Amino acid sequence: MAAYAIVQVDVRDAEEYGKYAELAGPAVAKYGGEFLARGGEVVVMEGTTRARCVIIRFEDMDTAKRFYHGQEYQEALAYALPVSTRDYKFVEGV
Repeated sequence: MAAYAIVQVDVRDAEEYGKYAELAGPAVAKYGGEFLARGGEVVVMEGTTRARCVIIRFEDMDTAKRFYHGQEYQEALAYALPVSTRDYKFVEGV
């Protein structure tokens, strides 16, 4: 069953965050992830959000977790976490 990464991000330093993006994309691809939404327009109908929203589909929850904890993505996070506020979760599909 597919699993989806739901990510909402506020970036404080776009240049530094760009280093994260350069590494994160190949890490997603390595684990078979597919970007379904990546920084497009966000319209909030209820509740709140952050400035940037990303949705990534993975084959299953185990693959999604392996991606997140993998060396490639952890290296990317070293650039993202100090310069952003993020909500990152995996949701199992139906």
